[in-house]
Amino acid sequence: MTTLTYSIEINATPEKIWQTLWDQENYKVWTNVFSQGSYYKISDFKEGNTIHFLTPRGDGMYSLINKLEYPDYISFQHLGEIVNFEEVPNHDPEWGELYEIYELHPQGQKTTLIVKVDTLTEYTESMNKTFPQALQKAKEVAEQP
Repeated sequence: MTTLTYSIEINATPEKIWQTLWDQENYKVWTNVFSQGSYYKISDFKEGNTIHFLTPRGDGMYSLINKLEYPDYISFQHLGEIVNFEEVPNHDPEWGELYEIYELHPQGQKTTLIVKVDTLTEYTESMNKTFPQALQKAKEVAEQP
């Protein structure tokens, strides 16, 4: 396992960036880079709840919202995969405890978004290609008036 870190400076408030990242419609825009039609499903977006990150085919992963401090921080603990809309618990010890963390640091009129992603080594190249593209798309959405 390896932890990858990405950051981008955005001309927007943490609140606007949070809305860009986690509003259902905005989420579909910036995550389209990973898989066209990506979306998430959750009963209530709050700490302690489980969230499903899905493709239209019903594949993806499910995670626990481990910690949420609006609008500055959210941590997802990835629990397993989703196949055909069904949760498949992770039994692979190599997975360990995989987290995905989003931090927002305001600096005057700008905010730095830092994302830390735990991944298996074989996915590093793909993540390094797509995550910067996804964050650039999030920046474009957040900077719209």
